Amino acid sequence: MNTKIFQEAMEIQEELTKWRHELHKIPEIGLVLPKTSAFVQKKLAEFQIPFETKVEGNCVVGCLGKGEQCLMLRADMDGLPMQEETGLPYASENGNMHACGHDLHTAALLGAAKLLKAHERELKGCIKLLFQPAEETFLGAEAAIHDGVLENPKVDAAVGLHVASEFPVGVVAYGTQEYASVYGFKIILTGKGTHGAMPQNGIDPINAGVHIYLALQELMARECDPAEEAALTIGQFTAGNAANVIPEQAVLQGTLRTFDEKTHVQMIRRIEEVVSGVAATYRVRAEIEVLSDVPVLNCEESQNEHFAKAFKEMSPELKIFPDVHTMGSEDFAFYAQKVPSSYFMVGAKQEETAISYAHHNPKVCFSDKALPIAASIYACAALNWQIE
Repeated sequence: MNTKIFQEAMEIQEELTKWRHELHKIPEIGLVLPKTSAFVQKKLAEFQIPFETKVEGNCVVGCLGKGEQCLMLRADMDGLPMQEETGLPYASENGNMHACGHDLHTAALLGAAKLLKAHERELKGCIKLLFQPAEETFLGAEAAIHDGVLENPKVDAAVGLHVASEFPVGVVAYGTQEYASVYGFKIILTGKGTHGAMPQNGIDPINAGVHIYLALQELMARECDPAEEAALTIGQFTAGNAANVIPEQAVLQGTLRTFDEKTHVQMIRRIEEVVSGVAATYRVRAEIEVLSDVPVLNCEESQNEHFAKAFKEMSPELKIFPDVHTMGSEDFAFYAQKVPSSYFMVGAKQEETAISYAHHNPKVCFSDKALPIAASIYACAALNWQIE
């Protein structure tokens, strides 16, 4: 059966590619994905798969098979707010871009849905198909959970995947502690604006921001155990509009990535203390806004190995590797907190181009050849799921 499902996935390559290209043209961001959601709903209706919507119509949940136990297959659907520079004939023209490959995820899960519908009688339980918004903003999984996606029927296990622009097609990789936690934050510093020629009459938030930036980097160098995997990055520092004006406000935005809970808690506490202390020293008012707080993606080792064994049986073309461990983050981790979960990386390197770009780059391209592989992984996991 595993070989058969792989062959059947390869046979719908052209159809998968067409769907992916259509989705690539209409990337939507955040929690509001009306066109993408409508596309998915239309396809599920064509496959005669019952579905419902959640998160105000922006999350689509299909259901196959029957039984008391349920496996959830999840694909994220959202893009990024960035202008595409790939030059592809199906490139987006709406100012957004599928620069993380979620168009492939959506098309692949639709492909799996079509394959599984043809094999519905062979399913051992209920298979829930989750098409989720807002992974990029880390809001989608929590919103879906809040709307009851893990209930009715109750989900007992979950599987997700992600294409990788720098892995060759045919590579499938996985791990147990696969993605880091992420604490995203915004620091708002408010001082007193004044003429740049008379700084003594104001309170400079830029000066305070510079010292906060340096102090946060020193936290990593001097207070974080070198043996612990952690990264702290300030990705935005904005203030002012003119060369001769001390502005009223400065804003820093950053991200903290960790794998250890103790380090996670300690570093958040120290960020708060540093910001408060430096702000007091330079007489600015400081506020910290939490943008995201996503846990480590911990996968179920025995479940991983069971699925990996089935994938190996699909085709000798596939190269299966364990031990994926990356500082990236994924809101699939919220599902993994609640049910045994597995998550797989699928090679999608574009071999036709000389340069391989990383995710979130305006020039990044993903190979359509990864689509049937991703679809077969979803379908194979569903057909090989063990019910205890």
